[in-house]
Amino acid sequence: MAALKNEVKSFIVQALACFDTPSQVVEAVKNEYGLVVSRQQVETHDPTKSAGKGLAVKWVTLFHDTRKRFREETAEIPIANRAYRLRGLGRMAEKAESMRNYEDSVFWCGQAQPYISGLDEQWRDHMEIRHCPVRNPTPSARGLSCCITCTAGRPKSSYTAGLGMTVRA
Repeated sequence: MAALKNEVKSFIVQALACFDTPSQVVEAVKNEYGLVVSRQQVETHDPTKSAGKGLAVKWVTLFHDTRKRFREETAEIPIANRAYRLRGLGRMAEKAESMRNYEDSVFWCGQAQPYISGLDEQWRDHMEIRHCPVRNPTPSARGLSCCITCTAGRPKSSYTAGLGMTVRA
């Protein structure tokens, strides 16, 4: 493992603080500095990992300051805001409806459902395991019947079949 210059170490620490994966950082270091480093070497610069527990205080401070700044700045990015994403989905649904493309309009409404209901990836995975294609704009008859089946016996609960359609038990 070759010794890295402080400039490269700083680059690695800041990239990791911005939630880049070690693999992404390896590629970025290669592109930026022309150096080949291993994922393991990169991980030693992450104080949140066991491999980085011996990292110098200077780099730990840089990591935490960068991560704090990254999180604060992320809140200022419009797409990171839930209301912004919902407005965009609303515009897409309205545009599709104005073009009399009702199938796409219903699809875009369905894309907003997880934001509105506070559903997460576990919900999506639960549906896809049961062959209910959440991301597919045209569900098959099998997908819809499966969605109805997977809600059977669960009164007062509902799942969205990916088209904005709520299937109730």
